[in-house]
Amino acid sequence: MKRLYLSETDKKWAGVCGGIAEYFAVDPTLVRLIWVVLTIFSVGFGGIIAYLIAMAVIPKPPIHQQREGI
Repeated sequence: MKRLYLSETDKKWAGVCGGIAEYFAVDPTLVRLIWVVLTIFSVGFGGIIAYLIAMAVIPKPPIHQQREGI
């Protein structure tokens, strides 16, 4: 079963966008650009609050997956 985790290998701040990109198998830069554009169009607060909530809700990967690079 496929699970969404914070990225440990492709993160700029907390790994939210990297984790979303890994989950959907897309380029993390594309996810970051979409997130920035949506944040700008929501006058900033919506995207920032959503990022903070995602950072708190999305779990870190289990230790065995971190070592294996899965």
